[in-house]
Amino acid sequence: MAPPLVQLTDIALSFGGPALLESADLSVGMGEKVCLVGRNGSGKSTLLKIAAGLVTADRGKCFIQPSATIRYLNQEPDFDGYETALSYVEAGLGPQDDPYRARQILEGLGIPLDADPKGFSGGEARRLALGRVLAPDPDVLLLDEPTNHLDLPTIEWLERDLSARRAAIVLISHDRRFLTKLSKQTVWLDRGRTRRLEFGFARFETWRDDVLAEEERDAHKLEREIAREEHWLRYGVTARRKRNVKRLDNLRQLRRDSRDAKKAPSNAIIGASEAQGSGSLVIEAKEISFSYGARKIVDKLSLSVKRGDRLGVIGPNGAGKTTLLKVLTGLLKPDSGSVRLGTNLEIANLDQGRQSLDPNTTLRDALTGGHGDLVMVGDQSRHVMSYMKDFLFTPEQARSPLRVLSGGERARVMLARSLARQSNLMVLDEPTNDLDLETLDVLEETLANYAGTVILVSHDRDFLDRAVTSVLAPDGNGKWIEYAGGYSDMLTQRGSELDQTLAPPRDNASPRERTVQPAQKPATRAKMSFKDKHALETLPAEIAKLEAQVRKLQTELENPDLYARNRARFDQASSELVQTQTAIASAEERWLALELLRTEIEGT
Repeated sequence: MAPPLVQLTDIALSFGGPALLESADLSVGMGEKVCLVGRNGSGKSTLLKIAAGLVTADRGKCFIQPSATIRYLNQEPDFDGYETALSYVEAGLGPQDDPYRARQILEGLGIPLDADPKGFSGGEARRLALGRVLAPDPDVLLLDEPTNHLDLPTIEWLERDLSARRAAIVLISHDRRFLTKLSKQTVWLDRGRTRRLEFGFARFETWRDDVLAEEERDAHKLEREIAREEHWLRYGVTARRKRNVKRLDNLRQLRRDSRDAKKAPSNAIIGASEAQGSGSLVIEAKEISFSYGARKIVDKLSLSVKRGDRLGVIGPNGAGKTTLLKVLTGLLKPDSGSVRLGTNLEIANLDQGRQSLDPNTTLRDALTGGHGDLVMVGDQSRHVMSYMKDFLFTPEQARSPLRVLSGGERARVMLARSLARQSNLMVLDEPTNDLDLETLDVLEETLANYAGTVILVSHDRDFLDRAVTSVLAPDGNGKWIEYAGGYSDMLTQRGSELDQTLAPPRDNASPRERTVQPAQKPATRAKMSFKDKHALETLPAEIAKLEAQVRKLQTELENPDLYARNRARFDQASSELVQTQTAIASAEERWLALELLRTEIEGT
């Protein structure tokens, strides 16, 4: 077995308060693709910085193969001292690297070589930072949130690029789809300690939930044992003095175990303050057009949004998604056509740039508006400390300026402010940026339970599949098409991924309007192959067989004694259930794509 390229052992680190890392390990060998997962603030980025040599641990061993080349993607790249994008990427090349690779990767990412990086938007800065770490073709890639602020075509391009690389990869991301497609191993950082799993992210969440459920059962068992010992000491026979002393020592040890046990962090409590219901019609757009100069953002779009709809807006950076939202909600007037807003609308907005956050404002003042200690949540007042706790902030953070908060914490501040307002229409521009997976789950549940209407822009494919009922996607030159269902449904109906040419750059365009070069669209097939015809005929029977297997496994797992009697079988059955459900979803998608293809061919 080849030695690891990077190995961290028993890493401990504290920044003056409680330990951030207590006994963390990280090992990555040649060609491994490891996802590092954990809650916001658990120390994932810090552990990656230790592996990159940017932070020194208080304790532990850090081994790097002397001949290995390592590149680290920082969440906040520093462009000081670099006048052009090309000079920034070239500075990351090693002596043996091909200088042409810098130009090649920048052209692939759609970044002009002579552009000044200091004026870049968040998405452009992230693409440039990626160019710097990808151009050298290193042995180890340490990627911290590589998909943040990237548009969907760039994310899908990055997936293909990383999948084709032989480099070892350690990946931190909140994008479930991205993690599922790339990872082969998982490292879970939880309460300062790590656990390595020899499977990818697709199986992680089911495994994690089982572990946390077992911990909760053990904690209840410990509390019951403490209560039993306390009852015996109070009311038991006192003549046997030695036994009393022994049991008293046992009780003290049990109490120490209970006190020292680190409980799993709780989830955020996110609830939207709902106003009185709107009318049945929320937004009606008729033949609306909007342009910036010669560039069409919207061209003759007709759209109807009804109460309770969940509309997702997607597209490459520069396609005009945010502008489209402003036109639809009346903040911008269309050049032609009309927009009619429904009655009794109360709109809550969440902007992607967090532009309404003053970095010097304290957390308490950001939530209260600088007025006392109360937050108006809907039509009720709540103490700011109580409301902060719902969004996982500690009392000590109340007077902290927003500039010292992490990206995930600032995202939760914006959510807390937006959701406190009474609304029946939520307009959310990139609400998932920087949120951890657990908070994303809570946000998804909140939107599902929201009685009003939701319009959101997102590049998170999994979140779109879970949260929206239709998708509005660009089709080039200002044209937009609405597709029923989530992102995966849109791909099936469209027959291809989004094309980067949907946001065409102009000769005099600013850097933020330039986009990645397009991938070629697959050519339409004239007829079905024998293999496709056979699959179309046999897939229904295969799906039925898999569904029967799912029912059998579910029945077995519903047995309350299985976990205690045969833990190995419980784990095996759980794994088989996840794999079978994944196989069903894949088979159904395959059948639907073939059926659509058959219908299209027969209709020509």
